[in-house]
Amino acid sequence: MSGIEALKLGTIGKRFGETTVLEDVSLTVDRGEIICLVGRSGCGKSTLLRIIAGVETPDTGSVWMHGREIAGPTTFMEPEKRRIGFVFQDYALFPHLTVEQNVLFGLKGLPRAEAKVRSADMIEHVRLADLAGRYPHTLSGGEQQRVALARALAPKPDILLMDEPFSNLDRGLRDSVREETLGLLRRLDTTVIMVTHDPEEALSAGDRVVLMQKGRVVQTGTGYDLHDNPGSRYAADFFCAFNKVEGVMRGGQLETPVGKFSSNLALREGDKGLAYIRPSAISITPAGTDTTTQGRITNRVFMGEIEQLSIRVDGLVGDLRVRGMKRVPPHLQDVGLSIAPDSVLTFTAD
Repeated sequence: MSGIEALKLGTIGKRFGETTVLEDVSLTVDRGEIICLVGRSGCGKSTLLRIIAGVETPDTGSVWMHGREIAGPTTFMEPEKRRIGFVFQDYALFPHLTVEQNVLFGLKGLPRAEAKVRSADMIEHVRLADLAGRYPHTLSGGEQQRVALARALAPKPDILLMDEPFSNLDRGLRDSVREETLGLLRRLDTTVIMVTHDPEEALSAGDRVVLMQKGRVVQTGTGYDLHDNPGSRYAADFFCAFNKVEGVMRGGQLETPVGKFSSNLALREGDKGLAYIRPSAISITPAGTDTTTQGRITNRVFMGEIEQLSIRVDGLVGDLRVRGMKRVPPHLQDVGLSIAPDSVLTFTAD
């Protein structure tokens, strides 16, 4: 990343009728940066993408590209003049056009010979040269996705927008196509804003992750920042299926049935709080070993590399979920639990 500002959103707001879809959204994107917009359905992420593209107009706030206002109270630049590419969730390929013709479609402003060279070069970039004469319905999902990418990149956009670009692919294919696509975009130093609802995809794909909730940006940072240090229960719940254990503040610690945990919550003595415990932060030992918490395994789910255990602990309403790569002997039922205290998050109970 060069540190040069490619895009700036300033206090963007948008309403549809009585519904507020976006509220006070501000964001800066550097040239060459890959940003993942993530959040639950209806949080406004796709609407924000459409405002950047020029398909929607903001009710309040402004959009700048390279320091120039392209949308605002008195400004609106037409979508075709913004030099922004768009890859849609369903790829939106023209079924009656070949791969080459689909890519050429976005190059109508160029002389025919130059457009042919540009198209061939981009088709080569996405490794579809042998399929240039084929029609979309004869291609696999991953190949169609690469055609859509080539078509969006052929005009050399300043920014590429991607709306759930891998969600239609099977799980195994999705991972490989995403890795290949992002590798190409990084090699081309493309500025990318990608919408996804998949937490793992957001954490792994973006230089920065922008988490949205009810039309607002609630936390921005690297994948490590948002996963390891979520700033709210919403952020924590989005990126990890935590065990949530109720507790009470005693002497500056949150006291729970599975241990006491340090907390910086602004709670008074006796107030209730919640300990958020990662399933991977709990270690299993045979019963009777030197651990303060004892439990009984009630269920096992084998997930390949990982095994998930459900463990009943006295004082808890539901079972604890424990995930680990270490195999627990099948005959073992009564166990001791050890929790890494620095991995426990605490939140208010309301």
